[in-house]
Amino acid sequence: MTPKEVLEFVKKNDIKQLDIRFTDLPGVQQHVSYPIDQLTEDSFEEGFGIDGSSIRGWAAINESDMLLIPDPNTAFIDPFFEEKTLVMIGTTIDPITRQHYERDPRWIAMKAEAYLQNTGVADTAYFGAEAEFFIFDNIRFDQNQHSGFYFIDAEEGRWNSGRAENNLGYRPRYKEGYFPVPPTDHYQELRAEMVRTMMECGLEIECHHHEVATGGQCEIDQRFNTLVKSADNMMTYKYCIRNVAYQYGKTVTFMPKPIFGDNGSGMHTHQSLWKGGKPLFAGDGYAGLSQLALYYIGGLLKHARALAAIIAPTTNSYKRLVPGYEAPVNLAYSRRNRSAAVRIPMYSSSPKAKRIEFRPPDPSSNPYLAFAAMLMAGLDGVINKIDPGESLDKDIYDLSPEEMKNVPSMPASLEEALSCLEEDHAFLLKGDVFTEELIETYIAYKRKNEADAVRLRPHPYEFALYYDI
Repeated sequence: MTPKEVLEFVKKNDIKQLDIRFTDLPGVQQHVSYPIDQLTEDSFEEGFGIDGSSIRGWAAINESDMLLIPDPNTAFIDPFFEEKTLVMIGTTIDPITRQHYERDPRWIAMKAEAYLQNTGVADTAYFGAEAEFFIFDNIRFDQNQHSGFYFIDAEEGRWNSGRAENNLGYRPRYKEGYFPVPPTDHYQELRAEMVRTMMECGLEIECHHHEVATGGQCEIDQRFNTLVKSADNMMTYKYCIRNVAYQYGKTVTFMPKPIFGDNGSGMHTHQSLWKGGKPLFAGDGYAGLSQLALYYIGGLLKHARALAAIIAPTTNSYKRLVPGYEAPVNLAYSRRNRSAAVRIPMYSSSPKAKRIEFRPPDPSSNPYLAFAAMLMAGLDGVINKIDPGESLDKDIYDLSPEEMKNVPSMPASLEEALSCLEEDHAFLLKGDVFTEELIETYIAYKRKNEADAVRLRPHPYEFALYYDI
């Protein structure tokens, strides 16, 4: 919509409030609301003032004044507020220079799209991310100087099979939750409500189902879209899922690994490049790929260890990315094989459907940064003709130790991933998409507030291991 059309939409729908949303550096959406009469055509150029000093990873207090510029193309009516509210996603600019703010994740994603066009390689990058999540009934956690614990409960959790009261059975076994019909799948109706709500907000949903783990692991798949739009949609996706669950007395988490001994949640990300309305990943090479697509894979695999700090950005991410379990930690590519970091889906022979799926990302990542970083890695592969090597069509988990020596792997911890990003980030700086200052800020924030913070605290299991040592 144009700004004028947004104002007409406001009048037609008798909207009372305006809600502008933006995303902090770690990837949590924020918002600020105004009476609707504060929105004029000039607002789409002049913006709305906010204090950026308390936003994680953003401005210092002496440079805290920011302007939020609403994007009219993102407008939708919030389905949860009682007062009729128009939502728009904003980008951030400096009120003095009128330049975009370099730590605004959405601006970074916008620059990645511009860089793609400037390279001449392609004019459009499509991203389709499959974010998995858990639905719980209760969550308790605390950490202080003398204690630390978490306690998860879910009606659907297999651990409740021995419960004495109100027990009707029908719970997925550990690692056997993929595709059961109700009543074993407890959340068909809840997911359907989530889908209906997301579609009201303008998202295109392709399917939904129960996932592998017990305890309410689910997946709802969105249709692919352009990079920035897909990142916008992912933020709306998370917002809708959390709030529908909350209305039902449930709680949702996108933590990659909340349950020990069962599958974690990934965000497998499908990607393709197009130019002039034609797909560039289809060809007569391996698995029906073009040489350009193979080079793109080469870039992803070469930079995967550095990408880890952005696409698997939490200490909890590395509870999922463990060799020998369900996660694709080995940096190889293969058709159909879900144990490879890069999978080439083979569902359709249509050139338009040809894409690659990068499997290490998880839904704790900031989608603006994650999608932009993956595109930059892939483009580096295309521009520098990086050979991805031979495909690996065996089950990687069944390879011998001798065979595994030649297969590189993802980092084993957030600290290791941050070190990899420190050493390998020149590809992100191309076209000023990421800046050196942004990467330094990101690494420092993650080290201090997450990697070091977790390392300083005793883990409950350490008492079981070492108390009597």
